[in-house]
Amino acid sequence: MQFRALQITEKEGGKFERSIIERNIDDLPQGEVIINVHYSALNYKDALSATGHKGISKYFPHTPGIEAAGIVEQSRSPKFKEGDEVFLTGYDLGMNTPGAYAEYIRVPADWVMHKPKGLSCKDCMTIGTAGFTAAYALHKMEALGQTPDYGPIVVTGSTGGVGSLAVAILGKAGYEVVAVTGKEDVEKYLKFLGASRVEPRSFLDDTFGKPLKRALWAGAIDTVSGNMLTTLLKRCKRDGNIVATGLLSSTQFATTVYPFILNGVNLLGIGAGQTPMALRTQLWTKLMNEWNVCDKLPAIAHEITLDDLKNVYIDAILSGRTKGRVVVNLNQNCNESQVLNQVPVEAQFDKRVVMAVSAA
Repeated sequence: MQFRALQITEKEGGKFERSIIERNIDDLPQGEVIINVHYSALNYKDALSATGHKGISKYFPHTPGIEAAGIVEQSRSPKFKEGDEVFLTGYDLGMNTPGAYAEYIRVPADWVMHKPKGLSCKDCMTIGTAGFTAAYALHKMEALGQTPDYGPIVVTGSTGGVGSLAVAILGKAGYEVVAVTGKEDVEKYLKFLGASRVEPRSFLDDTFGKPLKRALWAGAIDTVSGNMLTTLLKRCKRDGNIVATGLLSSTQFATTVYPFILNGVNLLGIGAGQTPMALRTQLWTKLMNEWNVCDKLPAIAHEITLDDLKNVYIDAILSGRTKGRVVVNLNQNCNESQVLNQVPVEAQFDKRVVMAVSAA
């Protein structure tokens, strides 16, 4: 059986080329479950893989895509049968295992989860790795005593995938959310998701060099790193929790030990990709119940095709111009694709990106 897939090929001179190719299902790696992918989503990690980042994907040619939702085509596992609706996020999918920017994938059964009955395949990918990361962050914070009455929680990169879902989940959980963003004209969007107020990047650009400043928040979910993370630590209340989930600004940050030894601030990390299945199930149960943000998903999701992904969106997410979650439709015959292409690609993020990419 032939199917379409995005392929990243390494060329001479360290350059990487994107193309949409026809693959044979027999060429897929070993695994117990073959999935007909209906939806995937675009993450920063996927874009790094698609541009040849050897820290993400070591071997090329390669198909990125770290998450998928669809229908079981074949199964050699008693956990799943043909026709089951399933999804998966993380593990090695899209890193060194051929990923979900393809109409079919074959994966180990231990990576796969049954799709919750209250969610469509598109919903699963709108939440996906981003929402799971945000939920994991709040889970860790609350395990260390974080509560809504202790004070506001800051979310950086708040219009991105993790940021948007973090704002929505925190708002649903009863927290006062301070959304920090470098984008203009997004206040209405962020307040709809659950933000109490919206602040510019300068709100977290402390350059005075003091190791501690007056506390302004009780915790944060940070997707940016760099000086923003430094500032979050300086101004966090005693025993607050700061969760580092991303590196949009930098892979490094500078701080003293004072936030930790004087204020007892906790700096937490999230590695969502290898989360044990028991905890995955626990967090997805919360996402279907007390942290249910399904009413926010239509505003967060931007549905595109595989061709849109190849030509525009990979570059757009790397330049910080996408908003919310970019979900990739791999099966345009499914009922969830009715709105596909009704909104022009250019309308879904800053038009300057489209112009720049088109001119490249």
